[in-house]
Amino acid sequence: MKKQQPLEAVIGLEIHVQLKTASKMFCACANVLGDAPPNTSVCPICLGHPGTLPVLNREAVQKGIALALAFGSGIASKMRFDRKNYFYPDLPKGYQISQFDRPLAKDGSLTLALEGVMRTFSLERLHLEEDAGKNFHRSDATLVDFNRAGVPLAEIVTKPDFRSPSEARAFLQELRLIARYVGASDADMEKGQLRCDANISLRPVGDETLYPKIEVKNLNSFRSVERALAYESKRQAELWHQGKPPAQQETRGWDEGKGETILQRTKEGSDDYRYFPEPDLPPIDISKKDIELIEKAIPELPQAKRARFILEYELKHSETDVLVADKDVADYFEAVVSELKAWLFDSGQVEEGTHDEIWKRSRRKITKLAVSWLTTELFKHLNAEGKAITESPVTPENMAEFIVLVYEGKVNSSAAQTILDVMYREGKDPSDIAEDRKLFQTSDASGLAEFIKQAITENPDQAEQYRVGKEPVLQFLVGKVMKLSGGRADPAVVAKLLKKELRP
Repeated sequence: MKKQQPLEAVIGLEIHVQLKTASKMFCACANVLGDAPPNTSVCPICLGHPGTLPVLNREAVQKGIALALAFGSGIASKMRFDRKNYFYPDLPKGYQISQFDRPLAKDGSLTLALEGVMRTFSLERLHLEEDAGKNFHRSDATLVDFNRAGVPLAEIVTKPDFRSPSEARAFLQELRLIARYVGASDADMEKGQLRCDANISLRPVGDETLYPKIEVKNLNSFRSVERALAYESKRQAELWHQGKPPAQQETRGWDEGKGETILQRTKEGSDDYRYFPEPDLPPIDISKKDIELIEKAIPELPQAKRARFILEYELKHSETDVLVADKDVADYFEAVVSELKAWLFDSGQVEEGTHDEIWKRSRRKITKLAVSWLTTELFKHLNAEGKAITESPVTPENMAEFIVLVYEGKVNSSAAQTILDVMYREGKDPSDIAEDRKLFQTSDASGLAEFIKQAITENPDQAEQYRVGKEPVLQFLVGKVMKLSGGRADPAVVAKLLKKELRP
């Protein structure tokens, strides 16, 4: 039996990002992104009425530049718009205003750590264009909502650098995060703000030839992208092994329910679109000063923030990923840590040294507490109400004060959960809550003596078991003392006092 030749996938992505602007690309209609009743955010310009003229949206260009700069792309000093001609019900003008040979930006890349290996994926171009309307197919008719027609898009075309479906998914997830960080888009795939077509072909390992690609459409989630590419990779591999590799480009749709791709048409080339310069829009000059102003406004990007969090706060990769996944969460965390550092330096309760020395000694313990309580307990409250961190009733200042109570051992875990719950519901100061509800932990031996004796008296069998060497039973007695004290006792002190009292 002839040994099958190993194959590798060659994958490229065409990604459409709806830009978060107040108005559409070439008219003053509100950019409602699906939030308005059908065909209510339209005008003669975006509906393609004869005699109307487009006017370029400056904000869309600025957001496109910001997104391109985040990938290190080179911005054109002069860009031009073109007409892309095709006929479809959702395209009211019968053509789309896009960019062909002189796009907004070229090149650029994104480097990701994937399973411990650094992989760099290159961009070919980023160009601006207008979106089409949206078709709604029924059994008896197709309805069109033109609210989306004319919405600004940035189309990002990657080079065929991906070798697995998981790489493509990871790239898309990072792209979404970058788009949100720079404020270019909310990039929500479920709302159609981020859409992706994936191109895939196979080739023998070691062969540098690019064979006819298959374009897969209708990918509306990261999971769909990964599943569709995995299916298509398997389907094409079977064709290769039969000696019938794909001979021409095709467009296939992804059927989520069936979990398979379906042939739609053979792929047209750029000549089929009959591109020509848009006669109603002049070429646009982009100055170095404009680029510099936009570049200065770009915040710290996710990759840089992850690296800094690990270095500066001694966080684990998993902790960093959770925080950086939402810029507002990362900002909240840093505001909390800033308050904690101020307390650490001013409290007088730590060993002497410079601020750097004090911080290095204490940072892992204190930041670990901050991450844990933020991403578990506070997130639990926010998620239950569908709120973002920016809507949290617990301020960073109060959250930091709460962490200090835990850090100093003034409250135990159970009491801390109660305090945070009240902070969230009532917005009160954590120290006041602990005082009012008598939740401060006590380590006073004389105050605990009565509870110690009561626990031993009420549980003589367990006390005797400990005396004869069954040490694990001590935790049972500690629990009884904690219950008797209403959770206020310091368990470490309780264990020490019980050992002393139970000593033979």
